[in-house]
Amino acid sequence: MDERIIARLTELRQFAIEKGLVAEFFFHEEESALMRFANSAISLNTSEHLVRLEITAHEDNRRASFSLITNLDALEDMKDGVLQAGEILKHTQPLSYTPTIPVYQKTVIEEAAFDSDLAGISNAEKLDYFNQAVAGLESDQIKLGGIFSSGRNVIAAMNTNSEHALAFVSSDAQITIVLSHKTLKWDVIAEQSAQKKTDLDPASLQRQLAYLLGHYQNAPAEQLPLGQYDIVFGPAAIAELVNTMNWIGFSGGMMKRGFSFLREEDLGAQVLGRQFSLMDDPTRIETFPFSVDLMGAERKPFPLFEQGVFKAFAWDQDSADEFGAQPTGHDVMHKSLVVCAGDKPINSLEALVNAPREKDVLYIPYIHYMNFVNPSQGLITGSSRFGALLLKQDGRVVVPYNVRLTQSLKDIFSEKIAWISDGQVAYNVSASYGARNPTALIVPNLVYVQGLEISHANSSY
Repeated sequence: MDERIIARLTELRQFAIEKGLVAEFFFHEEESALMRFANSAISLNTSEHLVRLEITAHEDNRRASFSLITNLDALEDMKDGVLQAGEILKHTQPLSYTPTIPVYQKTVIEEAAFDSDLAGISNAEKLDYFNQAVAGLESDQIKLGGIFSSGRNVIAAMNTNSEHALAFVSSDAQITIVLSHKTLKWDVIAEQSAQKKTDLDPASLQRQLAYLLGHYQNAPAEQLPLGQYDIVFGPAAIAELVNTMNWIGFSGGMMKRGFSFLREEDLGAQVLGRQFSLMDDPTRIETFPFSVDLMGAERKPFPLFEQGVFKAFAWDQDSADEFGAQPTGHDVMHKSLVVCAGDKPINSLEALVNAPREKDVLYIPYIHYMNFVNPSQGLITGSSRFGALLLKQDGRVVVPYNVRLTQSLKDIFSEKIAWISDGQVAYNVSASYGARNPTALIVPNLVYVQGLEISHANSSY
């Protein structure tokens, strides 16, 4: 990590003290690169180096923030930002609570999640990765699309209460490859998350895409009748569902504000199915974890659900201050969510297709445009896309036109779970917009859920 980062924050801290201000400093630096493919060609190849600084000034139960895009040499601009935050503070309204400003007991510089080889991967290596991942799969009708996003991320924090600082450095890559049929307009997808360069495995994506293409090019397609289906969700769908639960489930602040399907009386109760366990586990390096949070609290594995029993709400410091709760070490840019594996030795689509079945099974690898319908009921909606298959009882495979699910998370992860794979994978849910914040969940390869309702079925691709 660049030693100038802590030095600059120290200078800003001293400047704020000299000006009589109580202030917090949040520093974010990213070196991001994006290679995008469309119509089997590179459509965009770009990179950026950004430094952001957020300054928050405090006085009792009032606070004000000022943010700027800057660089490490622009000390005078940063000092001006401190003065701007102090000036804005004079005009802010008081909060109903007094925010806590941490007192760091020691300086923490964490670089365990950083791999220089991945952060510095070249354009030629990215192109070679894509060429390997789609080798032999493109044609006049089958066109390549996708992205290779990679970069280095630095977060640092300091305040006027302590001379110590926190800093976290990580590297990440998020790869999405889509093969689309030019005429029929269907598409199949394969994705990969990487924390270090050795995580990259284009051959694995090539196998997944080739297997899906074999079915999409040869199996019949049909509109599904509405009704209940046994559904097997793939890693992307599982991760997006659990990530949604992160927002409208176990957040203590969201619960108090009425945007959670969980209540305080649910603590210790059997809320979800006995096969479902979920924790926030900062020991899993694949999730780009924080060993301490931005309040300086040490983070350890934190059970959220154990065999369906709801164990705890996650409380960030500000929500805890507002509602009189105890913070739980969750002042982090993202959690390290891990869905525990089950005991079913089926870990791939091919193994699922080849396994005997007593009824038709709908395979949904990806949920497209998922959104909330009613957060207080855990009700979400989204459509299948990118490689759904209907596995018929008699062994045949059919390609279904896209279907829509409108279900409660409490229903999806209920006792309707028939089985969960005994293997896991890291799935990247990093946002494409805003400041770089590499985020991944560890999820089972497959989750089989019985009797879920299909609310809409398309009549074509």
